[in-house]
Amino acid sequence: MHSAVLISALCLCICFAAAIDWPYGTYSMITPRGGCPTGWKWGWRYQDNEDTGNLNSVTSGHHFNGFFFDDTITYYCSKTSSSGSGSWPSGNYCIMQYGSSCPSGFSTGSIYWDDEDTDNMNGEGGYLPSGTYSIGTRINYCCRNDGSYYSSISLPTDKPFYLLRYTSSCQWVSGMSVSEEIIETDDEDSANANSVSGSHPMDTGSGNHRLHYCYYAPY
Repeated sequence: MHSAVLISALCLCICFAAAIDWPYGTYSMITPRGGCPTGWKWGWRYQDNEDTGNLNSVTSGHHFNGFFFDDTITYYCSKTSSSGSGSWPSGNYCIMQYGSSCPSGFSTGSIYWDDEDTDNMNGEGGYLPSGTYSIGTRINYCCRNDGSYYSSISLPTDKPFYLLRYTSSCQWVSGMSVSEEIIETDDEDSANANSVSGSHPMDTGSGNHRLHYCYYAPY
């Protein structure tokens, strides 16, 4: 009896010790189908992409919560409270900025989408990454390259989430499987004004933006 109680208590202690909270600071992530972490805020952005011969594409079997054909509806999860446990670990990855600055250890950058010019129907609601949301879309990012992607970092493992590739393959995360998923938007064809600045996620598009997301799911 005593042995059973001791084993149960030990297991309980291990479980509590293994629990990891999200790091300190405010930031945003694209939303997986599994939803946002508990207590985070939800928002959405509708992007009116190129009307003529639209070539939007997304990885087959993706896990994004959104719509990516002809036009784009993207959902976001934002941690709006600075409370958390410690700092983001060293590595090679990007998150989205929420608020006026990035968490400690990250450099700031942005990506601008030149959305459809004619009869533009862009819209948004809720809590979004910092940026500019008008006839075009600018999202601010936080990126870091101070560690190896193959050195696993520790983040919460209770439900799926996304990070973004930066200058390497997808960052490894302890206790999580990872797969790469890509969103390419067909941006305005006429006098396209797409741009990037500063430290921004990997973008392999030619004329259009093509971003590489890393999807993490518990083992």
